[in-house]
Amino acid sequence: MDGTLSQNDLSHVVEADRAHVWHHLTQHKPFETNDPRIIVEGKGMRVWDQKGKEHLDAVSGGVWTVNVGYGRESIAKAVYDQLLKLNYFAGSAGSIPGALFSEKLISKMPGMTRVYYTNSGSEANEKAFKMVRQIAHKRYGGKKHKILYRDRDYHGTTISCLSAGGQEERNAQYGPYTPGFVKVPHCLEYRAGDQGAPTENYGEWAADQIEQVILREGADTIGALCLEPVTAGGGVITPPKGYWDRVQEICRKYDILLHIDEVVCGVGRTGTWFGYQQYGVQPDMVTMAKGVASGYAAIACLVTTEDVFSMFKDDASDPMNYFRDISTFGGCTAGPAAALENMRIIEDEDLLENTTNMGAYMLDQLHALADKHAVIGDVRGKGLFLGAELVADRETRAPMAEARVQKVVGDCMQQGVVIGATNRSVPGFNNTLCFSPALIATKDDINQIISSVDEALGREFG
Repeated sequence: MDGTLSQNDLSHVVEADRAHVWHHLTQHKPFETNDPRIIVEGKGMRVWDQKGKEHLDAVSGGVWTVNVGYGRESIAKAVYDQLLKLNYFAGSAGSIPGALFSEKLISKMPGMTRVYYTNSGSEANEKAFKMVRQIAHKRYGGKKHKILYRDRDYHGTTISCLSAGGQEERNAQYGPYTPGFVKVPHCLEYRAGDQGAPTENYGEWAADQIEQVILREGADTIGALCLEPVTAGGGVITPPKGYWDRVQEICRKYDILLHIDEVVCGVGRTGTWFGYQQYGVQPDMVTMAKGVASGYAAIACLVTTEDVFSMFKDDASDPMNYFRDISTFGGCTAGPAAALENMRIIEDEDLLENTTNMGAYMLDQLHALADKHAVIGDVRGKGLFLGAELVADRETRAPMAEARVQKVVGDCMQQGVVIGATNRSVPGFNNTLCFSPALIATKDDINQIISSVDEALGREFG
């Protein structure tokens, strides 16, 4: 770690943080007697805290964001150069990086044509929900306004995004919620028995449950279906065979827009540019954030087909017939400037191929851990986005207590490896260890992650 700040300076930083910063997802009572952790520096796959301790980051910034790793000077320079030239202008006008990144992004998304800029994944999903509602009013007298969402999926922190969120503990205490959002069942094959599902063709069965909800609600009331390509915070749930084909068929059958939330999976995480491209589907709307610029600048996008875009300009004589929305910081130029360089790095360093290869290697290593530790009930994932579900009993598949899962996370942290786990999200099922190392990960990095988990499991469960 670069010793730029003296120990006295760092002590001041810790006290300032303790006194004034309200951390995300954190109970602050322990900070009355313990120091908050300050991350001071990052390089490649590693970060250093205020005590100088090095950590291998196996979750890309804690929340699946730093896809190309820390310390990328070329991205920092691209942002610096752009900010000197033009830092901001409202999104009602264009900018050079905004135009060029939209062109580059669309080149990776066949069938999509339009990019709406905003500054967070939650906000991008809100924009999509607003578009669905406006289309309902424009074309269906307001009736086709309901939005389907899936159990265990997560789409953001705003009240409407929580209304579309399938994680009850994340939603708790924030109601009443926005009306018009309807839940469909999850597609976790490992938990098929809990759903009374058949042992064969589970993917098609799980998709058919969506159709049952549509029929119950009335297809003429459903405007869109919003799904993650791989469920992230709800347990790293990869869709079973046949699922996405059937989902696409159902959406087309009932004239329902397919909105795919790529906030986590987008821009390389699964080994393709976007997670949905692993499954051969064609969405109408795609939202993305986190990995778009690898956290070097705030940027999120809502991308649509030309058909969706055209619905907002088909009658220019109507003064209400356009998307009457603005995202103030969607006009910042740093985001698309960083995103352009981020995408260049992924291309030039063949990081999609590395993600595929290292993801397969890490999946094999996790399966080997499962052979050694009976507490691992299921291993799943795609690319460098992987999960290991911990159980108290393999036969009954009873989920491991969340507190014990968190002890494994804490043990790995003590070893200098940062991993994740589902927590305070799905009641009774916060039992999945989560891994999303940067797309630059090597076998040595993965071996260190696996070794850390191995030791932690051994200490906690014997």
